[in-house]
Amino acid sequence: MAAIADGADKSGEKMILLISSDGERFELSEVAASLSQTLANMIEDGCTDNGIPLPNVTAPVLARVVEYFKEHAAVSPKSATATSATAAKASREEELKSFDAKFVNVDKPMLFDLVLAANYLCAKDLLNLTCQHTADTIKDMTPE
Repeated sequence: MAAIADGADKSGEKMILLISSDGERFELSEVAASLSQTLANMIEDGCTDNGIPLPNVTAPVLARVVEYFKEHAAVSPKSATATSATAAKASREEELKSFDAKFVNVDKPMLFDLVLAANYLCAKDLLNLTCQHTADTIKDMTPE
């Protein structure tokens, strides 16, 4: 998934390069990366020329984070009428809910790594999602 930093993809979006702690490279649009406050600040400060190293995030975890950002940054098609736009938005929200439910359906170590990555990247929505799933998972457990 390696790519040129600060390039543009086929749709003309500006792309940035994220580098995991183990050196794997992931390409992501600036729009998607802006779901992370940390990445948004680095983009704003112009610190993306040689890619953004993420020393606290491993490749498997970063792959999941990139998948989440891409899915949530996807823009629903624009419609001609307000009714169609509302229906499309509702449909997109249902798709995201379904995606989120599948996204957090991972083993506990991966879930905890996703919580840590979301916190490190200041990705509020991802952090809320993963923390809520963690809370739901342990809610009915006994102290033993």
